[in-house]
Amino acid sequence: MKASYRWIRELIPGLDASPEEIGRRLTHAGIEVEAITEFGEGTKTLVVAEVLSFEPHPSRAKLKLVTINRGGAEQRIVCGAPNVPEPGGLVAFAPLGAHLPAVNMTLTPREIGGVVSEGMLCSERELGLSAVASKEEDAGIIILPKGLAKPGTPLREAMPEVHDYILHLGLTPNRPDALGHIGLAREIAALFNLPWKRPTPKSPARFAEGETVSRHVSVRIDDTERCPRYGAGLVLGVTIGPSPTWLRYRLESLGVRSISNVVDVTNLVLLEYGQPMHAFDLNDVRGGQIIVRRATPAEPLKTLDGEDRKLDVDDLVIADAEGPTALAGIMGGANSEIHGSTSRVLLECAYFAPRGVRRTARRHGMHTESSHRFERGVDHGSLEDALAYATTLLTELAGGAAAREPILAGVKIPAREPVRLRAARMNALLGTDVPLPEATDILTRLGFEVRGTHGEGEEAYADVIPPSHRPDIAGEADLVEEVVRVRGLGTVPTVLPALRPQPPRHAFDLSLRVRSAAVGVGLSEAITYGFVSPEEIAALGLPPAPFRLLNPLTQDRSVMRTSLLPGLLEAVRRARRHGVPDARLFTVGARFLADPARAPLADEAPSFAAVLAGYRRSPLQKPVEVDVYDAKGVALEIVERVTHEKADVAHQPEATRAPYLHPRAAGHVLVKGRVVGAFGVLHPDVVDKLDLGGPAVVIELDLRALAEVGAARPQYRPIPTLPAATRDIALVVSDEVEAGAVGAAIREAGGELCESVEVFDLFRGGSIPAGHRSLAFHVVYRDPRAATDPEKARTLTDEEVDRRHKSVVETVHARFGATLRA
Repeated sequence: MKASYRWIRELIPGLDASPEEIGRRLTHAGIEVEAITEFGEGTKTLVVAEVLSFEPHPSRAKLKLVTINRGGAEQRIVCGAPNVPEPGGLVAFAPLGAHLPAVNMTLTPREIGGVVSEGMLCSERELGLSAVASKEEDAGIIILPKGLAKPGTPLREAMPEVHDYILHLGLTPNRPDALGHIGLAREIAALFNLPWKRPTPKSPARFAEGETVSRHVSVRIDDTERCPRYGAGLVLGVTIGPSPTWLRYRLESLGVRSISNVVDVTNLVLLEYGQPMHAFDLNDVRGGQIIVRRATPAEPLKTLDGEDRKLDVDDLVIADAEGPTALAGIMGGANSEIHGSTSRVLLECAYFAPRGVRRTARRHGMHTESSHRFERGVDHGSLEDALAYATTLLTELAGGAAAREPILAGVKIPAREPVRLRAARMNALLGTDVPLPEATDILTRLGFEVRGTHGEGEEAYADVIPPSHRPDIAGEADLVEEVVRVRGLGTVPTVLPALRPQPPRHAFDLSLRVRSAAVGVGLSEAITYGFVSPEEIAALGLPPAPFRLLNPLTQDRSVMRTSLLPGLLEAVRRARRHGVPDARLFTVGARFLADPARAPLADEAPSFAAVLAGYRRSPLQKPVEVDVYDAKGVALEIVERVTHEKADVAHQPEATRAPYLHPRAAGHVLVKGRVVGAFGVLHPDVVDKLDLGGPAVVIELDLRALAEVGAARPQYRPIPTLPAATRDIALVVSDEVEAGAVGAAIREAGGELCESVEVFDLFRGGSIPAGHRSLAFHVVYRDPRAATDPEKARTLTDEEVDRRHKSVVETVHARFGATLRA
């Protein structure tokens, strides 16, 4: 929406604020002014000049040498315009140094065909006064009315309409009143506390003797729900022609191209009242009837944009006796448009229901200035004034005579119910004391009807009737918002509310540390929905989700998740379908679980989940598909980074194993003997049901359990200065024996000299018996005093290490039947 600063000042005579100040106040009141531009910026240094004579250019056939009187001095200008007026005519002259932003030109002396020209006679395009886009479309220089002003008079002084400031407004859909200058003037007058009165249209300059509108046309409304009010005015004997300069420049400054005096009048009323209008050539209204009705199935209509449209039965049309002539509230039909020979103009001014206009506009892919306003709700209370104003303007600008007794058909729109504004409630919402008389004064300035105040102090209240131009006002809070908008949001105190102490949010802090650890081990975070489909939950073998949405976005998002895996696995499936086989994703969020103690609310359990899919790729090595050991390593690393405690793994017994994990490739993650998570390979049946296109391994951590375990304070350990003794041992054990249990036994048998034990290889086949595997461990021995008391520590001898290592071999053989691999 564009608004004219000059027009606003005409509507508010006492307003002397600058465009910038108006823009600031409007923005603070909720009507955002996105930019302020200057219309006719290039007219700043132009003056009125009188043509004294002109002659052909001596060497350029298409040019003329024009001698002008610029006010006390004569000057010769080279001009190529075809419409240089006869001597005595007035033109707009730009002297040397004038800058014309519209064509990005600063005038300097210029030699053209051997003749120096010092200045320029300007066209509307060159001054930015016209929407003409190219030099070829330019009709020539501006010819000013005779007797307008003396030569040398600044152009802006002689023709104020050539200069204006344009406010570019970013309006929200709930403010249709600001789509017209009268509505903006009302708002600005209220903001600046200035007196303002809605303009009353003058009576038409001429009436057609003995003519009434109903003698020429009848109006019938078949659908009063979609069109409760329809007004029709008639002007006879009009002459179609160009509009006067003040009207043309006003429209051009607001981005509306001037077409003809009749069409320009309807556009002017649109911009002033926010009321769309349409002008019909009455000679083309067949049967002298206007019928507002629904379209018939596939009924044809060619609109003003030249498109042939097939209408829907939900479309509202303006029809004559033989067929539709306009798409109601959106665009007129080509069969009744105004043309050069039009002499009888029928004016339409109606109120159409917003929802119907919106549906039709979307159905046909149309968006017009008219539909933009009707969709938001025009002021049905201004219908009569807008129709009278347009009728008067046509009699003045098109030389016509108005027919008396305009038609106002339809039903009476019910009066709006009063809204009670309570002083106590208003002050409670705003957090400050606003005197009720001040609030009612503000509402009155905004056009609300206040039916008296009652009571005193905090018990005071007022009954307020919202005006027809504010369809968005529905309740008491809306009235309070209007008061504080005008009063100023800066008047609301910025006092921090008293906060009740809360226990530390360990889960929130923990989630940040878990995220950091996950990113540190090479995972990427995926943001997933909290809503999933029941089918995805069932595919994982989990019980049905206990919380179902009443109004889901789609059926695929109809229940609250009880696992974070569906969103991650969906991302893997999409990635693989797009040719990306590898995925390293994680997400952090809540699982919505049933808890009788919290009913009917959900237990929002903070959780972490990750999925690894694809291949483990190493330089110069063949890619290997990720397996359960990748999941184990990532899970242990994340937990240890978060808790600073040693994490262990244990095989998941069938009773506690998640149904979506492979029975022979799943494990628990433990810290201090407590289960804090799980990992494993997805069961092949789950992979098939979810159409993942290949295996994947998953990790799940319970952040609530991790928070209860806590995070140990990292302890500094000095770097050992004594060398370590290392031994590698390969043990053949049954597949039933867990690697973690073997490693724990090695550490136990190694005693205080055993610093660390790590498994580094697994092998099956070859000489290894069936049902067995080889586990290789790297064992580090060192004097334990090397980290606590370096002065007393010593280097271990080979004999000491060999005795202790022999004990390790004997222990694992006795406990697990392990034998050294040959």
